[in-house]
Amino acid sequence: MAEPPVLEAVSLTRVFDVSRPWLQRTLSREPRRLLRAVDDVSFAIARGTTLALVGESGCGKSTIARLSVGLHAPSDGSILFEGQALSSARAQPALRRRMNMIFQDPYASLNPRWRIRDIVAEPIRAFHLLAGEADIRARVAALLTQVRLAAADGDKYPHEFSGGQRQRVSIARALSSEPDFLVCDEPTSALDVSVQAQILNLMKDLQQRFNLTYLFISHNLAVVRHMADRLGVMYLGRIVEIGPAETIFASPRHPYTRLLLDAIPDLAMMGQDRTPVGGEVPSPIDPPAGCPFHPRCPLANDRCRVEKPDHTKIGTVQVACHAVAEGRSAPS
Repeated sequence: MAEPPVLEAVSLTRVFDVSRPWLQRTLSREPRRLLRAVDDVSFAIARGTTLALVGESGCGKSTIARLSVGLHAPSDGSILFEGQALSSARAQPALRRRMNMIFQDPYASLNPRWRIRDIVAEPIRAFHLLAGEADIRARVAALLTQVRLAAADGDKYPHEFSGGQRQRVSIARALSSEPDFLVCDEPTSALDVSVQAQILNLMKDLQQRFNLTYLFISHNLAVVRHMADRLGVMYLGRIVEIGPAETIFASPRHPYTRLLLDAIPDLAMMGQDRTPVGGEVPSPIDPPAGCPFHPRCPLANDRCRVEKPDHTKIGTVQVACHAVAEGRSAPS
């Protein structure tokens, strides 16, 4: 039998209530305001691979990241870790150690009052992985060495490190519980470009060494191309295209994916006309009817304005687009 995916999202939906307080709504006769941050999203991540999710700010990427490790509970649908529902109270203690998260901001995600050795050792103590303090110190020193810091750095505080070094500390902390699955929520967006390359290469090396599985969240397509085995493109809470990363980069199908890739700087395209992504992202509180991308889509027609598209499989890629399903390639 084929090995089940490490992580699987099944019809995942998350709705946030962003209404004003009850009394204010009652006095002004306002209805409740619901924000659908994630809308019927499904995907699976095989062991030892990386699924990257990309899209504009507010498309639901970070919400999926938090749903994937149990920081948010789904409003509908489920998250399965090796076939077990993450929401199951019985499964929670056993599964929590096996997943961890690398946060976006290395300046905000580390406790400034703790020494580095205590920050890295916190998951070890929380999950009772080692008992003696000498064993914990030795494990912390080994982890710091793995992320290419010195063991003596454990005596320092976060403010004594650069942004790239702090992110290495965050990676060491994420690895300290010996996880199988890591959620990487834009782990390099707050870093300089040269430091980004060092962190990404480190993450690739660690993945190969420990057979780690990554859910990689980013808005930087150049970073995603370096990291991802599979790519999911999100728009307004939905995955509009998902498949092997190289296939999507070589032959994007969805109009939104094409517009995103067209925005990547490329010397080979110098002097050629490019189509920018026009318009504004609609409000997720009041999304448009039909396909959510139709107000900005150059291929939209009447069907797109009233009917939400299902996913269509084309080779190894799934695309949610009426224009692709109907073979339309020019504006109508």
